[in-house]
Amino acid sequence: MGYDEAIVHLGDFGRYQKIIYFLICLTSIPVAFHKLAGVFLLAKPDFRCELPFENGSTHYELSSNLWNLSFPPGEKCAYYDVSYSEEYLNGSIPRSSNETKSCDRYVYDQGTYLNSAVTEWNLVCGRDFMAATSDSLFMLGVLLGSIVFGQLSDKYGRKPILFASLVIQVLFGVLAGVAPEYFTYTFARLMVGATTSGVFLVAYVVAMEMVGPDKRLYAGIFVMMFFSVGFMLTAGFAYFVHDWRWLQIALTLPGVIFMCYYWIIPESARWLLSKGRKDCAIANMQKAARFNKVVISDEVLSDLLDEGESTEEKAKQKLEDQDQGPPPSVWDLFCYPNLRRKTLLIFLDWLVTSGVYYGLSWNTNNLGGNVLLNFLISGMVEIPAYIFLLLTLNRWGRRSILCGCLVMAGLSLLATVIIPERMHTLVVVCAMMGKLAITASYGTVYIFSAEQFPTVVRNVALGAASMVARISGMMAPFLNFLATIWKPLPLLICGSLALAAGLLSLLLPETHNKPMLETIADGERFGKKTKGDVYLEAGQELQLKPEMQPLKGSSETNGLQTNGHHKY
Repeated sequence: MGYDEAIVHLGDFGRYQKIIYFLICLTSIPVAFHKLAGVFLLAKPDFRCELPFENGSTHYELSSNLWNLSFPPGEKCAYYDVSYSEEYLNGSIPRSSNETKSCDRYVYDQGTYLNSAVTEWNLVCGRDFMAATSDSLFMLGVLLGSIVFGQLSDKYGRKPILFASLVIQVLFGVLAGVAPEYFTYTFARLMVGATTSGVFLVAYVVAMEMVGPDKRLYAGIFVMMFFSVGFMLTAGFAYFVHDWRWLQIALTLPGVIFMCYYWIIPESARWLLSKGRKDCAIANMQKAARFNKVVISDEVLSDLLDEGESTEEKAKQKLEDQDQGPPPSVWDLFCYPNLRRKTLLIFLDWLVTSGVYYGLSWNTNNLGGNVLLNFLISGMVEIPAYIFLLLTLNRWGRRSILCGCLVMAGLSLLATVIIPERMHTLVVVCAMMGKLAITASYGTVYIFSAEQFPTVVRNVALGAASMVARISGMMAPFLNFLATIWKPLPLLICGSLALAAGLLSLLLPETHNKPMLETIADGERFGKKTKGDVYLEAGQELQLKPEMQPLKGSSETNGLQTNGHHKY
């Protein structure tokens, strides 16, 4: 009530809200640029040792005969330690020794990539883990940014933190493009990763706070669609800009355009109200009303907002009256068997969906064929995934969609392992089907998780689940690193995890059109197949803390959102 009711009087999702919402959604595009840029910035082309007689040659191709004379079978990081005389090279004399020597310098195939950070700093052979480490630290920045910028936006407001994140993102994005060595580049990318959370998290929250409950599902998904647009546009930049340093700078500079948002985007009215700044909130709402050509007095707005405040105060007082001990925490989810089982299953779903999503997004280089086309398709398939969710999420069961999408992703990815390598197109099709399915499951797990957790611990539980997802995102670069051992191995692992998580999701209870869980006791009872009271084990009654007694009444789940916990 309150603000939600006031939105209706302002023209609901009127022209003003649509314009501001569209401008906010655009900030998702540079976030996608930076999150996906690593595919090209740290691209690893084919390489070989520079041989002693080449004298700085950059020509990668060698004749098969010369290759056999120079390199042991399957070896790229060492060459035969022999005298490469003219007689040896033309086959007049045999090889005197099978001993090898490690590479001092390398020659890279420039057929696909002109250069990259990998080729400039020779992040191959014994140093190839450094490329995966750089991407992993980028995701560490995303994790830290979601914590830091989330707290700052709650304390200082959405608008200043959004603007500060954009400024920092541009500065460190340019620094990454001019970094003289690996460690400066990696630190700059870590900072950029942190700002992607600051930009997307705040933009997502502002977009959700602008609309009423019945439109939040659509508002949240459309924000993610703009991320997918940025995903696809990244391929366009990589097509026209071949030097990795200029590519990094080119992907960063569009952020300068959003600096003008400081004078366009208003502060969130919901945040202003939460800080007791009602006059500022009403002023912003009147601006929207004038733009929408709606006439409403300050007194009417004030009365509507007062009604919402009184309702919230009553609900808070009701909780305080029942609170006779320490407040429930996320650890309470692990104190009772049914809740513990459901929590672990939900955490597994977050771990798998995040790891597989980023694993597939960053694995397009290993699919073979046209790398840019694979990358573009990987972004394009996200759009139908989101359309599928818009059409089905409030019609079908959450569990059915989550389980079905994870199983489909698992089977599609496992199929790539058994398809012959010569059938490259079919491999790509199966991998992209897996990407579509995992994208849809990612959109589902947010709402499904929010409906599984009781109100008293919902925010902290979703925060913990989101942290689990970030951890798997940090591991995704090392998952793709396994392609150096066996090319299909990353897809095999992703497929197995997705299939297992999908089947295990059947153990979770369906939440669609079910009452909201309010207390720990409600959460423990929900989905437990026992009669009568709740039991820890057969014959042992569950001892509830006073504050965990169920509240009378419950709210419906229609329009439920996760208040800023997002995959990006």
